[in-house]
Amino acid sequence: MALVVPPEGSVEHQRIGQSTGFSFLTEDVRSLFEEWSRRGVHFPLPPMEPSWGNGQARYAVFEDADGNSFSLIEFDEATRTLEAERRAQSARLEPERHAARELAIAKQVQTRLFPQHQPPIRTLVYAGTCHPARTVGGDYYDFLDLGSGRLGLVLADIAGKGIGAALLMANLQAALRSQCATAWEEPERFLRSVNQLLYENTAKGDYATLFFAEYDDDTRKLRYSNCGHPPALLLRGDDSLERFGATCTVAGLFEKWDCTMEERELAPDDAVLLYTDGVTEALNGEGEEFGEERLLETTRQHRELPLPELLAAVADQARRFSPHEQADDITLIVAKCT
Repeated sequence: MALVVPPEGSVEHQRIGQSTGFSFLTEDVRSLFEEWSRRGVHFPLPPMEPSWGNGQARYAVFEDADGNSFSLIEFDEATRTLEAERRAQSARLEPERHAARELAIAKQVQTRLFPQHQPPIRTLVYAGTCHPARTVGGDYYDFLDLGSGRLGLVLADIAGKGIGAALLMANLQAALRSQCATAWEEPERFLRSVNQLLYENTAKGDYATLFFAEYDDDTRKLRYSNCGHPPALLLRGDDSLERFGATCTVAGLFEKWDCTMEERELAPDDAVLLYTDGVTEALNGEGEEFGEERLLETTRQHRELPLPELLAAVADQARRFSPHEQADDITLIVAKCT
């Protein structure tokens, strides 16, 4: 039913103030009549029992502000049947509503786990974005303030999807932030601690791919460790390309675990792109992956944009490439030396 204002002179306009033909079924005509009357609703016909109702039916007629009339009907058998159906439907839907509420809360909590501010760095501009495939996801990125003009860049991908991966993501975030005081002086020890915490506090078989990099504002040097993650891409100012491949295995899967750090020096206009496999493994209708080459092409095409717009363009290109529902989380970080 729609309530509209009909054009002047139309057939519909001439029907204003007439009987609408609409009847509303209610459980208790008299109580509704009393409630609505107190609120100013006009009833030209108060509740009454028709001669054919045999004591099982009651009805009333009310009008809206324009004089259009509607019926209220209470018919015991029909009312009981409809109420039973309504309650059964509500009971069937309640688990779904409860799950939806829980997911909405989880989404709010997870959003707060992503960086809420960016530590100030003079010689580097940077940004990140995450597009979960579901309400919550298992991808994670962060910007860690390591003190004295030093910045930590983190990108991780938890094995699995949905609420389970989101809980593991929160576990990893807590481990990283609780241990980051040692990240600059002893990065290998820092990552070993993170691995140990993840190993001890997750089920057997749970793990995360992880890319951790630390940047020194004074020297423009970037030290990194790639723990089983897709290779980061370093686009030099002259458009040459370097890949930061794996330096150790995934985090959280093995108790005995070690890692190594590698180092690069950045020059003005050099850009580092970090991404999860939800970008490169997006599939088109023929089963072809978006891949690294398309990722590079899109990044180069939009390289001069502000970084948030660059990330949005790359993510949108990957999602448009696939006609299917997004299958995996899409997360990106870009950092550009100024």
